[in-house]
Amino acid sequence: MITLKNVRKDYSSDVKIGPVNLEIPAGGITALVGPNGAGKSTLLTMIGRLLGMDSGEIRVAEFDVSSTKSQDLAKIISILRQENHFITKLTVRQLVGFGRFPYSRGRLTAEDEGIISRYIDFLNLTDLEDRYLDQLSGGQRQRAYVAMVLSQDTDYVLLDEPLNNLDIAHSVEMMRHLEHAAEEFGRTIIVVLHDINFAARYADYIIAVKNGQIEQMGTPDEIMRDDTLSSIFNTSIQVIDGPTGKIACYH
Repeated sequence: MITLKNVRKDYSSDVKIGPVNLEIPAGGITALVGPNGAGKSTLLTMIGRLLGMDSGEIRVAEFDVSSTKSQDLAKIISILRQENHFITKLTVRQLVGFGRFPYSRGRLTAEDEGIISRYIDFLNLTDLEDRYLDQLSGGQRQRAYVAMVLSQDTDYVLLDEPLNNLDIAHSVEMMRHLEHAAEEFGRTIIVVLHDINFAARYADYIIAVKNGQIEQMGTPDEIMRDDTLSSIFNTSIQVIDGPTGKIACYH
């Protein structure tokens, strides 16, 4: 479980996050959704300790994020930010190998190599593992980054907009991979999503963020309601029943 108690981040008198009190259950996929500028990515990066909070407490599996040693925290929680600055002359396998650094400290063992291969295979990158990153499509490169994060072998995985710059087909493919990772490897995946319909289809829980506050949290069935979504996104939204679940239609 991830627990946030009275977490605040103040940018100015008008722009602030929190106080946030939240419990994110272990297991499955939890999606953070909400309008642009709501504070979704800020919350995620504070949980991953890439951004400091001004007050409050965050615990991941009972470990205090603020005080746990970095080398220990890196074995508990992994995070992929939206901005990936990749080195062009780096192969897929080399990139995924970076996920083993908390364990190998740069000296990969046979066990590390096996774990790297497992996630390269899992993300369908086997035929691409010797390709350089600048030789890949956007979707292939994004899969490689997710493979790197998964190879860190943490129980908790944080992903900030992993569908960014992906078309619908590749977005579906990515979410299926994440769904399988949660099921097959027992990961708890927290993901920031721009599209509420992807959250409704693949997430076990949805957390709606608005104006730096937690507006709603619940299952997709609890969140996917006309009045709830219209309030969250400040626009008229109608929810209809589709072939794979509820679908939000914007007006």
